[in-house]
Amino acid sequence: MKKAKKPPLYKSFGYAFEGIFTCIRNERNIKIHCTVAILVVIAGAVLGITPTEWCICLTLFGLVIALELVNTAIESVVDLVTTERKPLAKTAKDTAAGAVLVAAIMAAIVGLIIFVPRIVSL
Repeated sequence: MKKAKKPPLYKSFGYAFEGIFTCIRNERNIKIHCTVAILVVIAGAVLGITPTEWCICLTLFGLVIALELVNTAIESVVDLVTTERKPLAKTAKDTAAGAVLVAAIMAAIVGLIIFVPRIVSL
């Protein structure tokens, strides 16, 4: 039996970007994360954070947004598999959402550590 031919690499990237943009269009929480990321970029530019601090902020943006994408994927798959209220479905959805929450809280704490001293010194 032959292996199914994989789509060209550019199509794979297209599918990935389609997933990102679909999530941004349809999911409230990722819109919030993206808005906060934009505000942090503006604040970082205005307050002159260091290259290391930029790297930390960009890594945390990526982590939180990637987890939100995974959370959305998990919720979609659970909804596809069952419309019934099942304890395991709830656990899958709640733990995925919890992962996003933990990352967002840690990102906010790091943001405070980076930005509060600069704001206080103004």
